[in-house]
Amino acid sequence: MTSGHPVPDAAKITFYRPDFYGSHAKKFTHEAMRGRSTWSVGDRELMAAYVSKVSDSPFCVGAHTATAAGAYQDEERVAAALADLDSAPIEGGLRATLSMLGKLTSEGTLTADDIRAVLSAGVSHQQVEDALAVNFAFNTTVRLANAFAFDVLSQGGFEAGAKYLLKRGYR
Repeated sequence: MTSGHPVPDAAKITFYRPDFYGSHAKKFTHEAMRGRSTWSVGDRELMAAYVSKVSDSPFCVGAHTATAAGAYQDEERVAAALADLDSAPIEGGLRATLSMLGKLTSEGTLTADDIRAVLSAGVSHQQVEDALAVNFAFNTTVRLANAFAFDVLSQGGFEAGAKYLLKRGYR
């Protein structure tokens, strides 16, 4: 109401039967995205945007691209990572993690070698766990967004949502 933009469908779904889905999803997603982690907020938002891109979810791509860009204060970095992961100006551990999340999202499985590749890129075991929590949260959200055909917001709507998420998180 205060942003002047319509309430996104993602917010509406958390209000519907909060005792069954909404309260639990908000708590888990907030912990995955804003809880203690050595991944920055921008890194985790980029993970959410990347998982959303692999899942072909226009609403979630728009929402988390805007939020990652706001967190990093760098729209070009986010756009580059989503356009071509291999040449994007991001550090190797994040690149390896995004690649792992992309494989898990598209194929539904990982091997021990997939995890070893991420660890050998300098990512810690805890960072792998944190990234998998982001992946779980957004594979769930993306499926709901696609199943219910969430309306794609205007760029202004995505930016307003990003400001909210960066200020308040997923509560």
